[in-house]
Amino acid sequence: MVEDKILTISGIGKSFGGLTILKDISLEVEKGERIGIIGPNGAGKTTFFNLLVGDIKPTHGKIFHYNKNITKQPNYLRAQNGIARTFQKNNLLNELSVLENLLLVLQRRQGYGHKWFNRREEKQYPDLYLKAYELLETWGLSHRREVIVKSLSYGEQRQIEILLGIASDPSILLLDEPTAGMSQSETNYIVKLLYGLPRELTLMVIEHDLDVVFGLADRMVVLNDGEVLTVGEPDTVRKDERVNKIYIGTGDED
Repeated sequence: MVEDKILTISGIGKSFGGLTILKDISLEVEKGERIGIIGPNGAGKTTFFNLLVGDIKPTHGKIFHYNKNITKQPNYLRAQNGIARTFQKNNLLNELSVLENLLLVLQRRQGYGHKWFNRREEKQYPDLYLKAYELLETWGLSHRREVIVKSLSYGEQRQIEILLGIASDPSILLLDEPTAGMSQSETNYIVKLLYGLPRELTLMVIEHDLDVVFGLADRMVVLNDGEVLTVGEPDTVRKDERVNKIYIGTGDED
């Protein structure tokens, strides 16, 4: 297995009973790549992410993280080893503040997670708080740190969701529709932040906003009916007649 391939996906598929969701997906992802994933509803995009992070197991095929076979590895170990994801719907602790949500992620990353229910005072854990303040400052959320999450706007909650993914210090981050439901100004803000992420962080992004994903991605993967329709550079995929016909909607009608 080539070590600069952060993920190697070999012929994975997923069926639930007699219903096949994904069929023989193969893909290699290089460290630092930005991969955009598009396809019509029901194409299997979120199921694909669920397989990569270990939330479900493939019916067949293998997944390698660098040169290690992680096909049967549970999701918590994959997260510990640097595979993180966000969800279409916010997965936050709504009764806690922004800062408390962030501290929970950071303390788990730094080995304090076995006592997550204890409030950690700043004077006892200055390293945790310093990192949290730095992240909040970078994301322009310092002024919201004491706000209870459920009081935030939907767009702000989406920002926090992505921030928590980054706070786990992953080697690869899977973003499932990061701008879904956002206003144009909120979308622009998220896009600016994603562009500013360090290039050593690998991104895989499911996104229905084509302007966002085509602008961000180095390479596009198009799924249709549970299969890979095409893989290529954004400009090439934009011009693909099959992609236009089934998804983008600018192909010629028969």
